[in-house]
Amino acid sequence: MLPSAQGSGPLPRATGPIALTCGEPAGIGPEIAVKARLALGSRLPFFWIGDPRHLPPGSGFQVIRTPSDTVDVPPGLLPVLPHPFPDAAVPGRPSGGNATAVVTAISRAVALVQAGAASAICTAPISKQALHEGAGFAFPGHTEFLASLAGVDRVVMMLACPALRVVPVTIHIALEDVPAALTPELLEATLRITHAALIRDFGIAAPRIAVTGLNPHAGEGGAMGQQEAHVIAPVLARLAAEGMRLTGPHPADTLFHAAARARYDAAVAMYHDQALIPIKTIDFAGGVNVTLGLPFIRTSPDHGTAFDIAGQGVADPSSLIAALDMASVMAAARAAG
Repeated sequence: MLPSAQGSGPLPRATGPIALTCGEPAGIGPEIAVKARLALGSRLPFFWIGDPRHLPPGSGFQVIRTPSDTVDVPPGLLPVLPHPFPDAAVPGRPSGGNATAVVTAISRAVALVQAGAASAICTAPISKQALHEGAGFAFPGHTEFLASLAGVDRVVMMLACPALRVVPVTIHIALEDVPAALTPELLEATLRITHAALIRDFGIAAPRIAVTGLNPHAGEGGAMGQQEAHVIAPVLARLAAEGMRLTGPHPADTLFHAAARARYDAAVAMYHDQALIPIKTIDFAGGVNVTLGLPFIRTSPDHGTAFDIAGQGVADPSSLIAALDMASVMAAARAAG
């Protein structure tokens, strides 16, 4: 298991409440919010920003006026900071009329964490298609929108679970476009942001980062590709000379078994599936999406809206619970730094 911070013993949690955005109300977000509150009780305070009408029938909740009221809500009730929506929520059928309210709920959460009223943000899944069609949403997803709200030019996506932290350098692009997108500048920026976040947000004083190659067998000495020699290795050598603890480029197929994972605190992979396949194999239900490089903490469950099971009461809250817990630990580490 990877250490979340150097040392031993229980990790500290943030004292302030976490803002949980409602996400797409026609998905499983409202259901897993209620389930997470029931599972966590008051030991990890969070409040839900959304319309109480969208919670599953019979859900126990209590309306709050400010985030600070969260601590006064009984453990069996979900603290709700009301955010009115125009339309009701029909499970599995997103409403274009609600799209703008989904976006403004995210903006409201950012404003609260920037004001110090919340210690971190955890975002429930959104439907990018619904936001594009209903609100003219101009961003590829949550991450880019949050970066824009924060005034940050570049952020990094990390997927994390107790056994693995992994960062893809290139993300949502076609595989055929990866070699051209994989520039020394992008790789260096990704490594710097990852390194800084491991120190600031995970409390690891001297992070160990393993880096994959792009090609099979990390290029096999050039027989299977030149990116390892011409792009990856020079960046690693330059940053290692500055004092970063970097290894690689490693063949990706040998980097994610248990013995290999014990030798690093995070792995940086070259493309989406190279990073996400191992973590989803190791811990499909408990993976957390973390945005590195923001001036505040943001986590999210590593799954989508799950329209196919919305409203059936069978959604698994494990990833959301893990995301809330990781947000709290990260916020405490940043505050302590």
